[in-house]
Order: sequence, then C-alpha cells, then structure tokens
Amino acid sequence: MRLDKFLKISRILKRRTVANAACDGGRVTVNGKTAKPSLQLNMGDILEISLGNNRLCVRVLALPQYVKKEEAQNLFEVISE
Repeated sequence: MRLDKFLKISRILKRRTVANAACDGGRVTVNGKTAKPSLQLNMGDILEISLGNNRLCVRVLALPQYVKKEEAQNLFEVISE
C-alpha cells in the first residue's frame, strides 16, 4: 500500500493531500529514510511523522485496503509521541 494512502486510512493524517504535502516536505521517514508519498509500505515498517513541534513514531501492523473508523487504530502501534 502507498504511504500517503496508509496515512489517510489509518487516520494519522486527515486527508491524502495533507499526507502528500508532508511526504514532499520531508516530514515523513520510513525506517530512517525520507519517504515519497508513493513508497510501498510493508508490515513492520517504522514511520516517523513530524508536524510542527509534534513527532509521532509508529509501527505498521496491518495494510488492509478498506477499514472502518473504529478499526483504524488497529493498523499501527504507537512507539513514541
């Protein structure tokens, strides 16, 4: 699954365009490397998202194509905030 789509369906970021802008701005890293929005994610990847003064580090647990709002938090595990 693409990085920008994962950020949207997991509800880490509200919109896919915001996810694209964050990736293009160098605010998202995957496994320690700056990532483009089209990067294909794998289960177990570590994402670091920096927005303003906030930094979120999560591990990808699942990559379904569709998910209900209530189940979105089960797609990742927060490592640090």
